[in-house]
Amino acid sequence: MNSFSWEQETKRSWDQNAENWHSKSQNMWLHGSRREIIPFFTKHIPKGRVADLGCGDGYGSFLLSKKGYKVVGMDISDKMVALAKNYENDDVTFVQGSLLKTPFKDGEFNSVMAINSLEWIERPLEALDEMKRILTIDGYGCFGILGPTAMPRMNSFPRLEGKEAICNTMMPWEFEKLAMKHGWEKVAESKVYKRGVTENHLKELSNELKQALSFITLFIFKKTTNRGDK
Repeated sequence: MNSFSWEQETKRSWDQNAENWHSKSQNMWLHGSRREIIPFFTKHIPKGRVADLGCGDGYGSFLLSKKGYKVVGMDISDKMVALAKNYENDDVTFVQGSLLKTPFKDGEFNSVMAINSLEWIERPLEALDEMKRILTIDGYGCFGILGPTAMPRMNSFPRLEGKEAICNTMMPWEFEKLAMKHGWEKVAESKVYKRGVTENHLKELSNELKQALSFITLFIFKKTTNRGDK
């Protein structure tokens, strides 16, 4: 009998990695691969209540709160949440929970942020539907999806040897298609490119090829239907 639990293994893995992630997090958000996310979010999403789903050590949630948003960060890892609580203030709090079944009420948030979170979910569509449930009728989602050669995707490699893996292989274009098919309208897209990619490399490339060169593709979507509607 196979007792493997994707969710439990994901929690265990991020509990183990919490301190290492925390040591690099602030630099990533301010100067590294995540530096463009907060400006992209604030450009397209009005101020209101935000659920940061897969918030990690909470630094991104904290930055959003400094921009005037009311933020609740959620992560599956207890150790990540414990680190995140160091950033709590009147505008940002943190809870432990699963993207497949969040501890939030229907329509509780004006927007959600999920940066490199859906890659760690066994059933991404269920997570998207759960996000729709907790959003207001005209709610927004900001999503970051890893590019095909981003190093964290190595976590999906064990599947090729018939072993269990806790990172799915969803590509940015697949996420875009999934969201648009299931009740989301695309508002904006931006890309954070891998080191070595320059504007000269991007000339005349299709959007799909630009996504392929990205480390993260960022999307803003707007909710158009309720949970589970097609």
